[in-house]
Amino acid sequence: MASYRIFGSELSPYSVKVRAYFRYKGIAHEWLTRTPETQAEFDAHARLPLVPLVITPEGEGLQDSTPVIERLEAASNEPAIQPDNPVLAFLSALLEEYGDEWGNKPMFHYRWRDEADQLSAADRIARSMLPGASDDAVAERARAVRERMVPRVWFVGSTPQTAPIIEKSLGRMLALLEAHLEGQRYLFGARPAFADFGVAAQVWQMSTDPTGSGLIPPQTLAWCREMQDPKAHGPFETWPALAPTLMPLLTEEVGGRFLPWSDANARAIAEEAEEFEVDLAGDRWAQKPQRYHARSLRVLRERYARLEGNADLDQVLEAAGCLTWLR
Repeated sequence: MASYRIFGSELSPYSVKVRAYFRYKGIAHEWLTRTPETQAEFDAHARLPLVPLVITPEGEGLQDSTPVIERLEAASNEPAIQPDNPVLAFLSALLEEYGDEWGNKPMFHYRWRDEADQLSAADRIARSMLPGASDDAVAERARAVRERMVPRVWFVGSTPQTAPIIEKSLGRMLALLEAHLEGQRYLFGARPAFADFGVAAQVWQMSTDPTGSGLIPPQTLAWCREMQDPKAHGPFETWPALAPTLMPLLTEEVGGRFLPWSDANARAIAEEAEEFEVDLAGDRWAQKPQRYHARSLRVLRERYARLEGNADLDQVLEAAGCLTWLR
C-alpha cells in the first residue's frame, strides 16, 4: 500500500502533532527530515519553507497541521478524534486552537530565551539537518540556526514586557492540566481528541529543552509521552464528568487570555496597525499583529457559526467567558 511521506522535525511541535495523528490512525507513513539529500523533494512539494509537509500517495503536498489533520479525519474511520457530541467537539477544536496559537508562546519563549536552551535546540536542529556531518559543520550550522531563531521570539510576542505574562500563563496551564489529567487519561476521556494533539505537542517540546524539562509536572509529562503514540483505551467522557477540571482551563486560559488576544490581533490586522495592545485579565500585552492568527480565528468563528443556536454549547462558552469573542 502506498504511504504518505512526512517531512518534519523532532523539534517542531506541529510536526510531532501530525505524526502522532498518523500513528493513532494507523496511517502508513515515512518520517523524513530536511537534509541535503531530501531538500529537492521538499522544495518540489512545499508552498512554504516550513514543516510539517505531508506528501500524499498521489503526490500532493499538504501543509499546516490543523487542516492536514482535518482533511484526513474527514475521510477516515475509527478511532475518531472528535466526540459525536457537538458541544464536546467544539470545545476540543477550541482547545486545539489554543494549543497551536497560545501554547506555542511559552514553548518558543523558553526555547530561545536563555543560552543553554538556545544552544541545545540549535545543536539538535543542526544535527538533524546534517546527519553524519563533522562536528565543525554541525557547529557552524547550529550558529546559523541560533542567529536566525533567537530574534524571532518577537513573532510569538515574547518581549521583556510580555515575558512575565507568558510565564504566568504557562504555570496556570500546567497546574490546570495536571489537575484535570489526574482524573482523565486524555483531555476528553479515555481516547485522544483533537485538543490533545494540539496542546500536548507544545508541552512535549518544552519537556525536551533544558529549562522546560524542569517545568512539566508528572501527570502532564506522562500524557505528553503517551501522545507521541496515542491509543484509544475507551470512550470519550460526558461534559458533566469533564467540567469540574476542564472548565477552569477554558475560563482562565482560553476565555481569559487566548481569545481576547486573538480578537485584538485580528482587529489590528483589519486596521493595518503596526502593533496592538490588549488587557489580558489585568496584564497589558503588546505585540506586532500576525496574519495567520487572524485567519485561524476566522475559521474558529465559522466553526462556531455552524453551531449557533446550540443552547448547551452557548451556556458552556458563556460561563467560560468565551462566547463574546466567537460571535
